[in-house]
Amino acid sequence: MIKIAIRFQDNTVAVFERNGEQPPQYQGQYDELKERVQEDAPPDTVFAHSFTDSAELQKVPREEW
Repeated sequence: MIKIAIRFQDNTVAVFERNGEQPPQYQGQYDELKERVQEDAPPDTVFAHSFTDSAELQKVPREEW
């Protein structure tokens, strides 16, 4: 089950499950994964961007991810 989905500045995606695993079907390019991740993610999933200069994650609403 997806716990956090991160979109990086280079438009790659990293998804982590509750146990810390990174399922390979959710790793890759944002344009290819956006819909699948949003559809499969439960309501309590944290969506984040890594677009800040400080390299900190910025939590965003699912719709803006």
